[in-house]
Amino acid sequence: MTGKEFLSFHNQFKPLFSHLGLEEILSIIGLEKAMNKQIRYFSSGMKQRLKLAQAIFAEVPVLLLDEPCTNLDASGYQLYHQLIEQYCGNKLIIVSSNDAQEMDFCREKISILDYK
Repeated sequence: MTGKEFLSFHNQFKPLFSHLGLEEILSIIGLEKAMNKQIRYFSSGMKQRLKLAQAIFAEVPVLLLDEPCTNLDASGYQLYHQLIEQYCGNKLIIVSSNDAQEMDFCREKISILDYK
């Protein structure tokens, strides 16, 4: 399955933003040159970008993210923050992580350690 096929397949179950095409989404996440490449040949960072796109561009009111920047380099972290800022303004975002950079945009934080 290619990156484009992956998003198309998942779009059948959880629709992606209707105002963005699949190719545009892949371009936004920096995978325009790999859109027809088999996912099995993607690097771990490319796979993570694709998974972030699947989650962030879904037409849903709540976004649950578990360690969303795993396998991302510095530019991947920057992309993650840009995607959250530009495309998640009307969503409740819940981030589960030990990495402060993954949730530094959150207004409210709950620490499990406070409940032990």
